Order: sequence, then C-alpha cells, then structure tokens
Amino acid sequence: MNKSPQAAAANPVFPIMIAIAVCHLFNDTLQAVIPAMLPILEKEFQFSYKQLGFIVFSLNIVASLLQPVVGYLSDRKPKPFALPIGMTFSLIGMAGLALAPSYWLIILSVMLLGLGSAVFHPEGSRVSFLAAGDKRGLSQSIYQVGGNTGQALAPLISAFVLVPLGQIGAAVFVLVAAAGIALLTRISFWYKRQLDEERLGKRKKALLTTMESLTKNQVMIALILLMIIIFARSFYVTNITSFYIFHLMDNYGMTIQHGQLYVFIFLALGAVGTFFGGPMADRIGRKKVIVLSLLVPLPLSLLLPYAPVWAIIVLLITIGFFIMLSFSVTVIYAQELVPSKIGTMAGLTVGLAFGMGAIGAVAIGSLMDVIGVYETMIITSFLPFIGLVGLALPRDQKITSAS
Repeated sequence: MNKSPQAAAANPVFPIMIAIAVCHLFNDTLQAVIPAMLPILEKEFQFSYKQLGFIVFSLNIVASLLQPVVGYLSDRKPKPFALPIGMTFSLIGMAGLALAPSYWLIILSVMLLGLGSAVFHPEGSRVSFLAAGDKRGLSQSIYQVGGNTGQALAPLISAFVLVPLGQIGAAVFVLVAAAGIALLTRISFWYKRQLDEERLGKRKKALLTTMESLTKNQVMIALILLMIIIFARSFYVTNITSFYIFHLMDNYGMTIQHGQLYVFIFLALGAVGTFFGGPMADRIGRKKVIVLSLLVPLPLSLLLPYAPVWAIIVLLITIGFFIMLSFSVTVIYAQELVPSKIGTMAGLTVGLAFGMGAIGAVAIGSLMDVIGVYETMIITSFLPFIGLVGLALPRDQKITSAS
C-alpha cells in the first residue's frame, strides 16, 4: 500500500537531530562567551554599561539582520556547505576576541561571530526539519535545547574560564569552533544527499501544518503578534543574561563567580523548558504552550527585583523554565503559518530574537547608566506583560501521527 507524503516523511533521523543540536550547542557556546565577558571587559577596559551593551548589540544585530536573508536564500537554493563556512567565521571572530587590544577590534570580532551565527541558524533549522519526520516539535526542541544549553554555559564560562584567565581565555573556545567545523562538514554531506533525493523525486518535499485555513491578512497579523511575543521574551532574557549579574553584585554583594551561578540556573532551566516545549506542543497544540509560557512568569518577574536571596533561585528556576518553554514552539508556529518558507521563517523568528536582544542590550545598558541598576531591574520586570498579545493568536490543531 502506498504511503501518503506525510507518512513517507514520518521516520525521524535521530542521529542527525542530535548531531545538529550538538553543533547548535557549539555555536551558541561561542556566542555565550560575549555576555560572559562583560564583567571582565568592564573591569579590564573600564567600559561603561552602554559600551558593554553595544558589544552585545554588535553580535546580535548582525545575526538578526542576516538570518532572514540567509533563510530566504536557502529556501530558494539551500547550500549545505554554508554550515561549516559559517562556523569558520565564528572561529576567526573568537580568535580576534581573545587578542583584541581595543574597543573597536572587540566590536569587529563579535560581528564576525554574529555572521557565523546568521549562517548557522536558518540552515541548521532546515537540517532539523529534514531529520524530523513526524516529530516536528521534538526535533525542533532537541535542536533549540542544544543552543540554549550553549547559552546557559555563559555564567560558567565567566566564572571558571574568563575570571581566572581574563580576555585571553576566549582563545580556549577556538577549539570549540574547530570541533563544530568538523561535525558540520559531516552533516553537510547528509544534507546534500537529502536535497539530491528531493531533486530526483526520491523524497517528498513535506509541507506540513497544523493550522486551519487562514487568509493572508490573518497570517500577517499572526506573524506580527508572534514578533511582539519574541520582542518581550528577548528583552527580558537579555536583561537577565547580560545585566542581572550587576544587580546581584550591587544589591546583594555577590562576587562575579557567585552571581554568575544564579544566571546559570536561569539559563539551565530555560534549556530544560525549551526541551519540553516542543513535545508538549505536539501533544496539546502550539498556541497553548505559547500562552502558558507567557502567563506563568508574569507575577514572578515582578517579584524578582525585590526578592530575598533565598527566594531568587526559586524565582529564576520557574521563570527560566516557563519563559523559554515557547522558544522552539514560536519557530514551529511561524513555519506552519507559512509552510513553504521553512528557512525564511526560522531566520525571521530566531533572527528577530537576536535583534531584539541586540536592541535590548543597548537600551537596558543605557538605562542603567542613567537611572541605576536597581531601578532598571524594576522597569524590565514588566516586560513579560507585553507577551499577553499571544492570547489573540490563531488556534492550531494537535499533531496526529501519519499512518
């Protein structure tokens, strides 16, 4: 009996899922070095909070602007070997960061890291899609949890590598980039075979969606609402990952190493939330997971600036888990709104997250310079409320396995 296109594409390729997730971990570990270095650079170069914000901005804005472009181009003509080439840019940027003697060379180095990330994310998301079969949520979660785990390493990188070694400690991560290049080269050969099979008609090109029929205007409105959600989430996460350490140091008297462990807890539980979000969305629907991830953190984020030390960990664990529950789900939701543009939607959603993180870093750093660290933490605690626009998203249907 002949299988439907959906059934033909139903078998997940778990080794590739895991391999591209490991590469995502490598890529985002390299990016994580940047926020991890902020306290070190502030101490060694006496940079202002605004200057530190611009360092994060330079990384994220390059990735943000270029990811949708790379995604669009990959939808038209995928280029499997762009993956190791992108990681090569990251390797050069990391080497430059370790040795840069001035502010502008630091900026140039992090821009190269941003370029590498811009190439990696849309193509990596496409590999995850090709390997997913009928496990779209699971595959995207495995892929994204690799990245979020890499980001979660930032506080540990700061505490155990950069604090002892200083700026030159970034050179250690050149080895991470080299390992990424080697693994991505292997993945690229598999990726090329899948494209060759599609071209020769041996493999169906799946266009899967859980969305009911929507008009172009409804799709556009849904995408705008999704962008607003990503804006609120990215601003808030940037605040915690890049600047909350200064709040802990100023108001609780913590050392860099001690404070970074608190940030690590937030990011680590964010990675756990990312992992569970995709499979949960496969079971109960994309929109329900997105709304859940918005509602739970609301009261907790308001409490965080005032919390006693013993309560901070509990709040960071809960906020981190739930606010990142929808990270992979927003990517899938966008891809299913426009199922013919997998790379473009991945580039748009993840790229926007980078862009909002970039703008957020400058805005939050500038605000801290003007009104102080504590007052800024209070203002940013209201950011999750913006995400309530997610209640107006179109409903989707639960995944049913092809047979």
